[in-house]
Amino acid sequence: MNTINPNTEFTKAVEASKASSSSPDTAAKGLNPLALEVARQFRTDTLSAVLVAGAVRIVEMVLLAVCGLGIYLVHVGYEPETAPGYLFAIAGSSLLTVIALGMARCYEMPALRNPLPNIGRIFLVWAGTFAFITVALFFLKISSEFSRVWLASWFVAGFVVMMVLRAIVAHLTRRWARNGRMERRAVIVGGGAPAESLIRQIEAHPYNDIRICGIFDDRDDVRSPRVVAGYPKLGNTDELIEFARVARIDMLIVTLPITAEARVLQMLRKLWVLPIDIRLSAHTNHLRFRPRTYSYIGDVPMLDVFDRPISDWDRVAKRAFDIVFSLLGIIVFSPVMLITAIAIKLDSPGPVIFKQKRYGFNNEIIEVWKFRSMYTDQCDPAARKLVTKDDPRVTRVGRFIRKSSIDELPQFFNVLGGTLSMVGPRPHALSAKANNQLYNEVVDGYFARHRVKPGVTGWAQINGWRGETDSEEKIQKRVEFDLYYIENWSLLFDLKILLLTPFRLLSKNAY
Repeated sequence: MNTINPNTEFTKAVEASKASSSSPDTAAKGLNPLALEVARQFRTDTLSAVLVAGAVRIVEMVLLAVCGLGIYLVHVGYEPETAPGYLFAIAGSSLLTVIALGMARCYEMPALRNPLPNIGRIFLVWAGTFAFITVALFFLKISSEFSRVWLASWFVAGFVVMMVLRAIVAHLTRRWARNGRMERRAVIVGGGAPAESLIRQIEAHPYNDIRICGIFDDRDDVRSPRVVAGYPKLGNTDELIEFARVARIDMLIVTLPITAEARVLQMLRKLWVLPIDIRLSAHTNHLRFRPRTYSYIGDVPMLDVFDRPISDWDRVAKRAFDIVFSLLGIIVFSPVMLITAIAIKLDSPGPVIFKQKRYGFNNEIIEVWKFRSMYTDQCDPAARKLVTKDDPRVTRVGRFIRKSSIDELPQFFNVLGGTLSMVGPRPHALSAKANNQLYNEVVDGYFARHRVKPGVTGWAQINGWRGETDSEEKIQKRVEFDLYYIENWSLLFDLKILLLTPFRLLSKNAY
């Protein structure tokens, strides 16, 4: 199991925090020196166990198919009359084997880390697949068309291939677990005896991938000790939000009892804006629900409160979607971008591209590219003053490209670089205001829209909520539509928004 060694990691963090106690970075993040130093230790991303298991499935299926095909080509040779039957048998057997191994729980992380106890199950699944194929060929009255030597050779070679693959995967996963590349990083919310009990139960599970990063609690040191089971209390829940902005955290585990309803709700109102899983520990509760109600960390039951939006394979699919459509957009609109660049240069002096700092995923500061639409000496990178109708700061070319959204086209390169998505909540400038108030001052839970990567276009934009935000209602509506998008995301939803965008671009709100 991957947890911080309280005698080493904690000590190092304390020593490092003393050295950086006067660092301006600490003040900027609103964290105490110890919490900031611990957060810095977890800034790198980790490998998802779900993605690793999925990749093993794909690789195993491909290797089995290649093995069967290779033996067929070497022993039987390609024959147009029999090739379709062999290819169907190879593809079907490989797919059926992977499905059956999944049902036998052979792709779960304990089985991948330690394959030896599962050799029997893997052999039975592989043998069962061949028995099924053999029976199917017999009843279809085509078994005589298939080489028995090929079938026997593939059975032996395929099993050896699976064993070799799983030995390699076991070595890699154990190494990744040791060096922290594959783990789920968790923060415990709420200290004292419940937190200590939870930690002990998690540590007792031998194949746990949870790494506990620290404890946060709003109570003082008298009611909530500074160190619980060797793990430090790093701050309160307000500091936890800042901590999760710095560190790559996967999960928050709330140890408060369900009976403390008011405290739980108050805490969740603060924490739901974070793009992480939030679980309510049920290990000390006497009230018990059906087993399917819970998710589990090892043997510890958890109630799922919030799930991270767009994670694991959904995240991979969305990134592939972004790469494909950003490249397509760059190719299709390259003539428009070239003409626009020339027009901007001829219209007013200054750079063609305007770079602006904006809020990105998880409140990270990103740099967004746009075609410059204002006079260079009147540009407002922080967006302290909204652009209004007939704004004198906007150039002649700028009025047209802002109205038609051509000024946004360079953001295809942001998407390709990974700071933006094709579809998502629009990124707002750091000092953007509605009715002279910062957006997060107007809308409670405004930063929840940053639980996903911001987009070039979005659900709010195609529904008319784009451009000037001169009233509180306009930014509230934007956030409302953004949150609806996050809760209902799918690739088809993204495609729908993308296809509707060109028809909804001309808006009276964009100046």
